[in-house]
Amino acid sequence: MDRVALRGLRVRGHHGVFEREREQGQTFVVDLVLGLDTRPAAADDDLDRTVDYGAVAEEVAEIVGGEPVDLIETLAQRIADRCLTHEVVREVEVVVHKPQAPITVPFDDVTITIKRSRV
Repeated sequence: MDRVALRGLRVRGHHGVFEREREQGQTFVVDLVLGLDTRPAAADDDLDRTVDYGAVAEEVAEIVGGEPVDLIETLAQRIADRCLTHEVVREVEVVVHKPQAPITVPFDDVTITIKRSRV
């Protein structure tokens, strides 16, 4: 399985359990690793036979910037589900970073990492 990675996608969203997170919003960072077979695309030099990572980035931005959810776990699942709608994508790893999480002690980042594949 080949891998196409998209790292550091930054999008403002309004996700979180607390009202202030929903009102003020914050920047979320998303990393993706898409698993697929790139040989058909490489053989024909054909974008239609691989995943268009630009389109995927726009779809992820739409999800993160869209309907608020309480949990970054839910956000990660929505992103994974969307990625798997691309016919050539067989599996996906999604990391959602929440570097501005409402934590009262110093920290660098909070992340959720999920891996999903077609059944």
